[in-house]
Amino acid sequence: MTGKIPEQTCSAWEGLPEALTEKLLRLRGLILDIASADPDIGPLEETLKWGQAAFLTSASGSGTTVRIHRHKQSAETYALYVHCQTDLIERYQQLYSETLTFDGKRAVVFDVNDELPVDAVRHCITMALTYHLRKAR
Repeated sequence: MTGKIPEQTCSAWEGLPEALTEKLLRLRGLILDIASADPDIGPLEETLKWGQAAFLTSASGSGTTVRIHRHKQSAETYALYVHCQTDLIERYQQLYSETLTFDGKRAVVFDVNDELPVDAVRHCITMALTYHLRKAR
């Protein structure tokens, strides 16, 4: 379920190389599919935060915001960003240090020339979109 891409998301990606945009669209599709398949997450609000496509669990409050965009103005890398004050990147590193690349406490970074490690990324996105549910337990 990728849905119609909001104009603000399109404007955030305007001018990016086609290969990078295709990878961001794939990542966006994963985020939306995960949310639509999990009733605890529910519908997402798609907006812009800091010029990046952002996905909020406004309806359910189940998780932290997930953002996606190119990484550090690069034409070759893109990233999945989470709030730096969560423990999510640390947890991702414990689980996927041999599969994923990280930038500090904020981002999982991907190369446009590599295949997306879908299973690991799917799990990371789910952990972010259900972050507050786990914290409440």
